[in-house]
Amino acid sequence: MGTDVAQGFLLRRDALACGIDDNALARMVKRGELVRIRHGVYASRAAWGALSGPQRHRVHTRAVQALYGEHVAVSHTSQAIADGAPDWGHDLRSVHLTHLAGGGRRHAGIVHHEGSLRVPDLSRSPEGWHTTPTRTVLDCCNLLSTEAGLVLANWYLHQRLTTVEELEARYVELQRSPRTLAVRMVLRLADAGAESVGESRFLYLLWRAGLPRPVLQWEVRDGDVLVGIVDAVWPELGVMAEFDGKVKYDRLLKPGQSPADAVFAEKVREDRLREVTGFRMIRPIWSDLDRPDRLVQRLRRLLFRAA
Repeated sequence: MGTDVAQGFLLRRDALACGIDDNALARMVKRGELVRIRHGVYASRAAWGALSGPQRHRVHTRAVQALYGEHVAVSHTSQAIADGAPDWGHDLRSVHLTHLAGGGRRHAGIVHHEGSLRVPDLSRSPEGWHTTPTRTVLDCCNLLSTEAGLVLANWYLHQRLTTVEELEARYVELQRSPRTLAVRMVLRLADAGAESVGESRFLYLLWRAGLPRPVLQWEVRDGDVLVGIVDAVWPELGVMAEFDGKVKYDRLLKPGQSPADAVFAEKVREDRLREVTGFRMIRPIWSDLDRPDRLVQRLRRLLFRAA
């Protein structure tokens, strides 16, 4: 039981083995000491309340895996969350398991997928079986929207957990899926240069709008001096794009530096980039992605305006 508690959950079967019966568990729930995550699984209410959505999903996943044991592998978006991937566009209400034999149903917050895993698709951790990064990406692309699938695939590529070549090779062997076209589209758009959810969504917007694909993480140099690395550049059109956001400025902060200092430093950097390249700059922000038509209009004006 101690190990389960350390992982953030308590299984009913372990509580019973330690002499804590159902009545005692019910009293602890009523007093607010425990919260019932699902049938047969509890957690400390205080600890559970402090967790984010993805953290709760990870705890829920580990608990479900402990219940099912060696017969399943954590897969799809549940394994992506376990890997630390961004959860944008995910439905975290259900845990996804692939049965090593059988499966293919949905029950009480668990989606049971059919067992179609091969040895190269599987890996093992102390908690049990789970899908490899390559298989996880392909499974998620079958489950998510094309945009969310691209966000996920780019994260795995950027983290160097898989490669486009590995994804392509395994994809060829899995083409029986009814969402093969969606997977194919994600692989066509995937780019390890996209460093954030926002950048991946920006790439997706460009594709949907039929706009030219930029070069990602483009180095700007003044002689031998690196002036900066720009998120996206259309060199032939003389345009640069930097995806802005609060998280980005938080990341730029140095010890003792205020957000205002970081913004000013970024302004100086942008001026230098313009000076060295002579390019125009656009800085989309997160809210622009929720108004794609307006952003596309801005991009068209900038990209196709005479320099």
